[in-house]
Amino acid sequence: MKLSTRNQIKGKVTEVAKGKVMAKVKIDIGGGNVITSTITVDAVNDLKLKKGDAVTALIKASSVMIGK
Repeated sequence: MKLSTRNQIKGKVTEVAKGKVMAKVKIDIGGGNVITSTITVDAVNDLKLKKGDAVTALIKASSVMIGK
């Protein structure tokens, strides 16, 4: 599958925390860095996501905010 998303970061799932509707998925991308994504529980179930899975985080944003 080809995607227009340029920010594609490979990593491993370290945690899947399901709520009633949404789930928090943590992805270790190396170098001590972790990306946390909030997706639907349906998406977690459809993808059969579990700890240890190799995944790709796809980041598409029209703006990036920085605070200090």
